[in-house]
Amino acid sequence: MVEPAPVASTLVAPQTAFRQVLSLSGPLVAGHAGNQLMGFVDVAMVGRLGDVQLAAVAMGNGIYFALTLLAGGCVFGMDALVSQAIGAGETARARRLLWQGLRLATLLGFPAMLLISVAPLLLEPCGVDAETATQTLWFSWSRLLGVIPFLWFCATRSYLQALHRTRPIVIATILANVVNFIGNGLLIYGDVALEGIGLPGIGLPALGVVGSGLASSIASIAAVVVLARAVRRTPAPLDPTRRAPDRELQRRILIVGAPVGFHIIAEIGVFTLVGVLAGTMSPTTAASHQIALTLASFTFTVVMGIAAATSVVVGHAVGRGDTPGARAAGIAGLRISTVFMSATALVFFLAPLSLARILTDSEPVALVAAPLILVAAVFQISDGIQCIAGGALRGAGDTRVTFWAHMVSHYGIALPLSLLLAYKFGLGATGLWWGLALGLSVVAVFLTVRFFRITSRAIARV
Repeated sequence: MVEPAPVASTLVAPQTAFRQVLSLSGPLVAGHAGNQLMGFVDVAMVGRLGDVQLAAVAMGNGIYFALTLLAGGCVFGMDALVSQAIGAGETARARRLLWQGLRLATLLGFPAMLLISVAPLLLEPCGVDAETATQTLWFSWSRLLGVIPFLWFCATRSYLQALHRTRPIVIATILANVVNFIGNGLLIYGDVALEGIGLPGIGLPALGVVGSGLASSIASIAAVVVLARAVRRTPAPLDPTRRAPDRELQRRILIVGAPVGFHIIAEIGVFTLVGVLAGTMSPTTAASHQIALTLASFTFTVVMGIAAATSVVVGHAVGRGDTPGARAAGIAGLRISTVFMSATALVFFLAPLSLARILTDSEPVALVAAPLILVAAVFQISDGIQCIAGGALRGAGDTRVTFWAHMVSHYGIALPLSLLLAYKFGLGATGLWWGLALGLSVVAVFLTVRFFRITSRAIARV
């Protein structure tokens, strides 16, 4: 921690904080939801190949995001540091933080790539059938090229969103989705995709799940190029050594970001582990788990955009010494999230089977997925609350407690209950999901209480 923030000369009213969070949420939601849409497209397009391929992409994406976001979470330490620097008017420090974040992203990307390469080798010993495990391995290897570009994207996004320069984030996301969609069609199906739209074949091979992974990697590269151009067009402060290595700033990013990375992998990890357990039941169950998870993840990603906006506005308030403004921003995020997740819960509850059929043409998969979607409807609100509270705490620089809350809730409470319901009481995948629902609810309560507690007194900058 550094010295307490100076007392702000002008405090932001709650209505102003609400407007700030709401206006920033729009483009950041588009950015986060767009990233999730890429996974949605992957599942929808690969799902037509069969249950094995769908399960492979499901588990491969789970492994990829769990390990990439472990590294990315460390980079997310920039969120609090950059937004607090901008709030305090320290633009030179904010630009230095960008370069240190990019360095960390590169350094952390290589071990992440190594882990992604070898993790699928553990699937078959864990009980996943050999064909699904092999397809998962090939998909994971095809995604390696996108790891470091994705981490660079996270670093540059943190910098630009703190400056409220959100248009490039939206443009990058749109471009990435266009590239991913076209790439999926061409690389998964080859000439069949061209012939399907009335074009002659050119000898393009059908690469299946490998093609899907390559398309996503190319899309990540395209997205980070857009953000890099945006940074170059952002006036740099008079600081000729801003690009020089700064171990102290890197250390501060890691201090704040490492707990974020571990809490992300704790949350994603428990869902990935449940996905592996579902895979041991049958390929159909694994595919059904992925269908429900894709839908729940899509709505959660919208809330992630709101949480990112909340984090920025909270950070700005902390930077200028406005603790009441930070509290108001957190409350605004919670209100916006609750309204949205209430609506999605209603949709999930009313049309689970129809939603499942959007992602698969396999009726057995859709029928098994429908009860899981109903469970997802139950935890929508609590999932949104825990995400927003975590984002607000990240903006304040309070990240260690968030990590421990996720560890205790998911692995001390949710996972044992999931195993008990699934195997002891014979509820299968539905039992696994009921355990997850309880874990998310416990986290939501704890983090909300924590946020109100720390905003009851002056918050020191990190």
